[in-house]
Amino acid sequence: MIVERTASEVIVRLSPSVNVEELQQVLNYLEYKEATAESEATQDEVDVLVSEVKKARQISRHGTR
Repeated sequence: MIVERTASEVIVRLSPSVNVEELQQVLNYLEYKEATAESEATQDEVDVLVSEVKKARQISRHGTR
């Protein structure tokens, strides 16, 4: 593995033998970390938002409130 930092990005080079599914999970996590790096939301606020999204998804699936 080779890690290189440039002025605008970090580049990671891996062997082609790396499991692609596992690599995708790691990339998803890194994307999450990048997206939330400057967030000031508390865990309680995140929990409330997740609850609201789950509730809205259930309503849209079942067509009821």
